[in-house]
Order: sequence, then structure tokens, then C-alpha cells
Amino acid sequence: MSDTEFSQEARRSGWRTIRRVAPYLWPDDKPWVKRRVILSMFALVLARVVSVITPFFYKAAVDGLAGDAPSAAWMLGAGAVGLTVAYGVARLLSVGFQQGRDALFAAVGQRALRQLALETFTHIHELSLRYHITRKTGGLSRIIERGVKGVEFLLRFMLFSIGPLVLELVLIGIILAVVFDIWYLAVVFVTIAIYIWFTFKVTEWRVKIRKEMNDQDTDANQKAIDSLLNYETVKYFGAEKREADRYDGAMRQYQIAALKTSYSLAFLNFGQAVLITAGLVIVMVMAAIGVQNGTLTVGDFVLVNAYMIQITMPLNFLGTVYREIRQSLIDMGEMFDLLEQPREISDKPGAKELAVGGGQVELDAIEFGYDRKRPILKGVSVTAHAGETVAIVGPSGSGKSTIGRLLFRFYDVGGGALRIDGQDVRDITQESLHAAIGVVPQDTVLFNDTIRYNIAYGRADATGEEIEDAARAANIHDFIVGLPDGYDTTVGERGLKLSGGEKQRVGIARTLLKNPPILLLDEATSALDTETEASIQSELKAMGEGRTVLTIAHRLSTVVDADQIVVLEDGQIAERGTHDALLVLDGRYAAIWNRQQRDADASLGSAPSLRAVGDDVTDLPKDGRWRWLPGQGES
Repeated sequence: MSDTEFSQEARRSGWRTIRRVAPYLWPDDKPWVKRRVILSMFALVLARVVSVITPFFYKAAVDGLAGDAPSAAWMLGAGAVGLTVAYGVARLLSVGFQQGRDALFAAVGQRALRQLALETFTHIHELSLRYHITRKTGGLSRIIERGVKGVEFLLRFMLFSIGPLVLELVLIGIILAVVFDIWYLAVVFVTIAIYIWFTFKVTEWRVKIRKEMNDQDTDANQKAIDSLLNYETVKYFGAEKREADRYDGAMRQYQIAALKTSYSLAFLNFGQAVLITAGLVIVMVMAAIGVQNGTLTVGDFVLVNAYMIQITMPLNFLGTVYREIRQSLIDMGEMFDLLEQPREISDKPGAKELAVGGGQVELDAIEFGYDRKRPILKGVSVTAHAGETVAIVGPSGSGKSTIGRLLFRFYDVGGGALRIDGQDVRDITQESLHAAIGVVPQDTVLFNDTIRYNIAYGRADATGEEIEDAARAANIHDFIVGLPDGYDTTVGERGLKLSGGEKQRVGIARTLLKNPPILLLDEATSALDTETEASIQSELKAMGEGRTVLTIAHRLSTVVDADQIVVLEDGQIAERGTHDALLVLDGRYAAIWNRQQRDADASLGSAPSLRAVGDDVTDLPKDGRWRWLPGQGES
């Protein structure tokens, strides 16, 4: 994109952002917000008017001390001391009105910030699984963080810097033209015009550099979060240096962009100083000539100087203010892009609540593919009658887990229909659908909170007794009460302080507390060792009693009691029937069963070990090389 195209796109995005923010500052359903906005704007105008009048007291005091008569009748008799006191009072009033304006507007700004943050957070949860698996969490969190902060910058700088500056420039311009001469106004106008043109041009150029710096910042943040989330994997492969190099590479690019930003800022500041100093000197020379000619008093000279300083002070920050506003617009633009991201899965207008009777689940000639060019499911039809357990097995990539995602409506089917008690899941609300289905996934991910909080996630209004009953049913209560903090034990990020079996039991307790009529076990024990899997199977079996259960499994030994077993292969049903019937059929299922049985027998007959002969593994170097030799006593 060329610089011109980039600037045009930035301006379009900026105006879009301003239009999006405006309703939060003037909501029709919140009259108190409108009142505060009006009062804060009134305080802003008063502050600027007082600020513009204040230098007249200074001028009159100087004239009085210099022996010149005050230029206004109302100042007669006030004396230099009185005028100096009045000058101080006026300055104090100006500051007081400014602080009053800030106090009045604070609640409006914070409400807008909170509402936008909540709206963005809610919208992200409404986006499809497809969107989330293609985005990086670190980058997403950074966009939200910068966007919400951008709201604060935009409100503070645009309303309380640009607005007051424009008002003050207009008032001072009128005074210069009326009290002094039109040429004073002409010089000030030309100076400000050139100053603003220069500032905006350079800042527009710098915005592109800042965007590049933002992108590098996001990239570095993503790499850091990904690495920390995969802490164990980094350790397993001794990749600390590799991760540090990746992060340092991203930070190096950020450093380059940041240096460009600093250099361009120095150029901007120096250029602004040249322009504003030239205008100040020209106006002061004109005033000095007037004093020498006798057409102006010393107080007039001081007055002109006061007004020029009053103008130059906010103008010195114009580049910073404009840059922050432009940066805020970019940051908020990214957030609004996120808000405008369409929901792939949404409720139909007038969608009804799911009415669950027995909980029959029917897959009717389902077709689906994550990519249209690569179909995953090709006309799959399965019916799980109320109270039945149906197992779906097959090799990796056959579409087993996809069925679970379609049932929960993370995606919509491409063809056919998926029904619960005769109701198409596309015709009912997602909230009622999710409430009717309990899921125990392959890897239970827990919140970095207490065990009590994680179990209670199944039902927010559950009592302490109900939480403990669910834990007992999941056979984890005794373990929990044996911990120093009991149910108030924090599990760590993603539950890493618990073992796989303990996490899985917490997940089972959580789902039991939810008490759904339909249960989806998505390879619920495949990540566990054989002993832990066997101990958890009894809890899962008890959990499924009286419910319709869909079990997605890799280990066939976990589904032998299923009422129906469906064998998927290449997105199609290869076989179906009970365990015994499928073994008699001696087809695909029987082949997988026999292979898994042989593997199980082999592992029991000759268990592999990993230890160093005659050495304690804690005494070995961390970078030592190990070999895993199954079936041999020592290696």
C-alpha cells in the first residue's frame, strides 16, 4: 500500500471509529450521561473564556506599574496590587473549571470504556471455533487491550485537548484583530496554519511507522505467550535458547520500528519549534515597534506575549496529541474490526428453546468439511435413542471428533441434518442446546482458580453441598479434602498443578453438576495411563446412566458395553453393531480390536523401563542423551 493509500485508509478508518464511539457518549437510554456531557462542555467553555480574559488583568497591572492609565474603565481604582490579585483569581477559576469538567466527564468516559470492553469480550465468545483456532490468543488479547485504552486516549485528547485548543485559538484571534490589528491575526493565522499542516503531514507519515511498531509488538507478545503456555514442551525439547532467539528476533524488529519512531519524533519536534518560534518573534517584533512608536503600551506588549505563549503551549503538544489520537483511532479500529467480524454461527430469528424429552440424537445423512474442497463427513447417519450409549470409533482423521463439534454446534452441517428429539439444532437457541449437552473432553482444561470454582463452573448457582456430592460421584472428594486448602486449592494455569487423572475427575464432577440429559465423551480417557483410565471408566459409566451418551473413542476396550458401535473410516460408516456382533463380522472393527489386544498383551509381558544402570537419574547431566528401548530390562 502506498503512503497516499495508507493515509486515505487511515482517515476512513478514523471517521468510522469516531462514528462508532459517538453513541456511547450520547446514549438515548441514559439521560444522566447526556446531562454530564452538557455540563462538562459548559465547564470547558467557561474555562477557555476565563483563560482568554486573564491576560487583560496582567496587562492592566503592568500599565499601572509603568504609569500608563488602564485601558478599561472598570479597572480604574483597582490598583496594580488588586489587578495582580484578580489575575491570580482568574487563573484559579480557569483551573477550577477545567478540573470540574474532568470530574463531570469521568463517569461518562469510564462507562463508555467499560461498555466497549464488555461488548468486545462478549462478541469474541460469540465468534465461531473456526475463528478462534486461526487466531493467536496473545495477539487477540493485545488488540483488546490497546483498543480499550484507545477509548480513553480518544476521549481525553479529542474532547479536552483539540476542542479547547480550537475554541481558545478562535477567541484569541478575535481579540488580536479587535484590540490590536488585523495583521497580528494574519501572522498568527499563517503561523498556525503552516504549523498544523506540517504537524499533520509528519504525523501521518509517523502513523505508518507506529503501525509497524504495533505489529512487531503484537508478534513479540504472541511468541512470549505461546512459549509460556507450552512451558513443558519447551523443557522437553531443551528449546529454551530457541524460544529466546525467536522472542529476541521479534523484539529486534520491534526495536528497529521503535527507533524509527523516535527519530521521526525528534524531526517533528524540531520542525514545530522552528515554526512556532518564527511566528512568536514576528508578532513580538510588531508589538515592540508599536511600543516604540507610542501606539501601544508596555502592557499591550506583555498582553501580546501572554497570548502568544498561551497559544504556543498547547500547540507544542499538538503533534503528540494528534499522534495519540491517530494511534488511538488505529487501535480502536482494530478492535472495531474485531467487533464487525461476522458470527459464523448465530441463532435464527425467533429460534425456540430446545425441548428435551428423552434426549434422542439423530444424525441424518450429515455432510461436512472444514474446507469445502476437503470433505470430512460424507453422508453419515446415526441414531442414538433416548438412554442409549453409542460409540463412534475409527482411525485418526475419520471424522469422530467432528461429530462432537457439530452436535455442540461449533459448526453447522453442510448437508443433511442433526436433530435432538426431532428438533434441528439450527432451529433452536445455542444457549438451550449447550445447556442440554455435557462434555468430558480428552484433555480437561481448568481455570486458574480454586477446585471449588472449577467444579461449580458446571452450574453457577450450585450449593457447597451439591459441589461436594458431584466430587464424591466423580471419586475425587477424598483427594480434595486431603489437600491443605481443600476445595479452595488453586489448580494453576490450565490445571497444571493436578495430574491428568485428577483433572479429568474434576471435569467429570463439573459435568455431573451440570446434570445434562445428553453426554458427549470425546476421547475422555485417551490421554490417561491404563490404570487411571480403568479407575475412571467406572465413574464415566455411572455418569451415563439414564442419559443419552455419545462416546468418541480410540481405545476399543472403553466401549465394549455400548449399545451400538459405529466404525467411521474416511468420513463414512464402515460398520455398525454391538461389540460382539462386530467381532463376529471380522471386519475393520475386529482388526483394530485384535491389534490393540496384541499391543496390550505385549506391554504387559515385557514392560519397558527407563533408568541408567547403576546411576541415580538425578545425578546425570540435564543434556545427557537417552534411548528408549521397549521390551529390554535396562537401557
